[in-house]
Amino acid sequence: MQLLHRTTRSVRLTEEGATYLASCRQTLAELHAAEDAIKGIPAEPQGTLVVSAPVVFGRIHVVPIVTALLHQNPRLSARLALIDRTVDLAEEGIDVAIHVGEPEDSSLQAIGVGAVRYMLVASPTYLQAHGTPAAPAELRRHELIVIAGAATGHEWRFGPGTKRTVRGRMSVNTADAAIAAAEAGFGITRALSYQVAAAIAVGRLRQILASESPPPVPVTLLAQAARSGSPNVRSFIDQAKKYFRTQTL
Repeated sequence: MQLLHRTTRSVRLTEEGATYLASCRQTLAELHAAEDAIKGIPAEPQGTLVVSAPVVFGRIHVVPIVTALLHQNPRLSARLALIDRTVDLAEEGIDVAIHVGEPEDSSLQAIGVGAVRYMLVASPTYLQAHGTPAAPAELRRHELIVIAGAATGHEWRFGPGTKRTVRGRMSVNTADAAIAAAEAGFGITRALSYQVAAAIAVGRLRQILASESPPPVPVTLLAQAARSGSPNVRSFIDQAKKYFRTQTL
């Protein structure tokens, strides 16, 4: 494993090196916390907290949680890894991951904080020009915007046990881009409720086929069991629980 990139002018961490450094810092923080506990000193968050979340969810919901936590704990720093894929907490040196969907690793501590829904959306101008589909079968006559690379990007689910394989003339690799294309009036896209709540609230997008929506998808905090009791992880989980009690996802 290469930890450093060396040139004649500089030395910098590789991605593996940055992950290793974060893990070392976390280990040192846990050792300091253990020493404080032995001495009878109340443990407090310190060192670096590494949190992973999907991009849009992280921007909307995780940034407020982390900034509040940093305000409360001056000895703590944080690194946010916002990425739309399933992460390996142990391999990538992540303390807490926010996962949208059913957790795949049963060895992790999992704490449910809410649920979100997939929904189909389009702009009012698009629907005025092309009509509003009344059933999933009518989607074949519409312009669709799909997210390439997503686990179910081309497979849109509807009511229990119902799904359709879709093909769109526009394919993008992020939810943000798909939503922007829908707001621009190109066509219909599928998004999670938290991703489009603001656009729907102000009328830039409208939900369609609401009665055909699939069951809710859980949102879960995941942590390695070995780290779940550390002050950093514990404080993040407590802050997240407090935050999500006041939020509609």
